[in-house]
Amino acid sequence: MGDYEKQSLNKGYYGPSIPPPSRSYHSHGRRGGGCGCCCCLFSFLLKIIVTVVILIAIAAFLFWLIVRPNKLKYHVVDASLSQFNLTTDNILHYNLKLNMTIRNPNKRIGVYYDRIEARAYYEDVMLKSVTLEPFYQGHKKTNVLYPAFNGSTSVSLGASEVSEFNSDKTSGIYDIDVKLYLRVRFKLGVFKTGTWKPKIACDLKVPLSADGNTNATFETTRCDFDF
Repeated sequence: MGDYEKQSLNKGYYGPSIPPPSRSYHSHGRRGGGCGCCCCLFSFLLKIIVTVVILIAIAAFLFWLIVRPNKLKYHVVDASLSQFNLTTDNILHYNLKLNMTIRNPNKRIGVYYDRIEARAYYEDVMLKSVTLEPFYQGHKKTNVLYPAFNGSTSVSLGASEVSEFNSDKTSGIYDIDVKLYLRVRFKLGVFKTGTWKPKIACDLKVPLSADGNTNATFETTRCDFDF
């Protein structure tokens, strides 16, 4: 029996193959090297952006603290409307004169008004456009403008606009919009900015004065920036 077992053990083994024992390998290199570089670059750029934003904020605060800029102020202090008639063939005859003030309340900033265009509108229809003389406005100064609109314009008014005109005619007070289209530059010391193109809107309620007489009085109206 023992000899048989030895012979059996000496014969070849024809069973399923026995897998070799598993080996564990340890990588000695750095993993995620590419991700690490990208993360470092992103962090560096983020720090630069944050630093620039902080510097800009500090510079803006220092500028405001030193200069203390204030918004320019525009008012219509008087308005005279001696004619405002709509004929049957939709021709609007008008004669409007305004007294406007521009106030620069800043102590260190001057303003160059390189172009001043005034336009008068009624029910979104432009009546006329006039160009005023350019000027320089110094610190804490008030300048007066005298735009005048007179003539006739063909208007196409719908039913609602005609109803609004008749209502204004009954009350003797007309809703007229005047807008200023400006080209300005600002001066701080010896420095001058580029050209800015703000628009100023004045929503006016102007009483019609027949032969210089009227029962209503025009009220000073503040104008706003039209964005």
